[in-house]
Amino acid sequence: MTAPDLAGPMSEGVPAAGPEAALVFGAALPVLQRYAALLAGPGVERGLLGPREAPRLWERHLLNCAGLADLLEPGQVVADLGSGAGLPGVVLAAMRPDVTVVLVEPLLRRATFLEEVVAELGLRTAVVRRARGEDLAGSLLVDVVVARAVAPLDRLAGWALPLLHPGGRLLALKGERADSELSAAGAALKAAGASESSVVTVGSGATEARVVVVTRGDKAVPSSRASAKPSVRPGGISSTSKRKNRR
Repeated sequence: MTAPDLAGPMSEGVPAAGPEAALVFGAALPVLQRYAALLAGPGVERGLLGPREAPRLWERHLLNCAGLADLLEPGQVVADLGSGAGLPGVVLAAMRPDVTVVLVEPLLRRATFLEEVVAELGLRTAVVRRARGEDLAGSLLVDVVVARAVAPLDRLAGWALPLLHPGGRLLALKGERADSELSAAGAALKAAGASESSVVTVGSGATEARVVVVTRGDKAVPSSRASAKPSVRPGGISSTSKRKNRR
């Protein structure tokens, strides 16, 4: 992928980052400005981003992911499950070069976009795995799994917890649905091997987000392939309320 000229046509339609983004992202801001241009350019062209989302990339998507960075510890390995267009994984890789981020995405066109983004942005601690999360149980073991708009919590836990070390955590961005999803998923979380779960609020202002935190216990039930295909939004980005099948 050729490096985008942010002052040229590819950057048209990408709003200015603004002072809050500069404060939150600090030294990572130039990298994320280039990422925003890639989302609004090739991301829209390839159907990874709804065209009406481009003007609100910063507040709705990039800043929304930023609070997760505070929940990570140096040296951890983080898997972004169902990464889609790279949210939140690319944001975390840019903000936290002291962690390794594995962008897990099963669809070829999205995985290809992610590989190009990683190369273009020079994200040396990020790698792309083209696979479904449930197919990686036994071959990928990480400290943290992050997910944004991938699936309901009960199903998500079944895919994520087998990828975690004992004591590892699933961090699921759920917004206003966080408490209700956690309440509804109690039995499924226990069956998947969770030892504890809670809802936390991260960030403030434009970065404020509600996150369900699920900790894996000493034992976890391996994920099984559900007969029903989950319907999700690609990378948590959509300009409509319709959900698309991504598996």
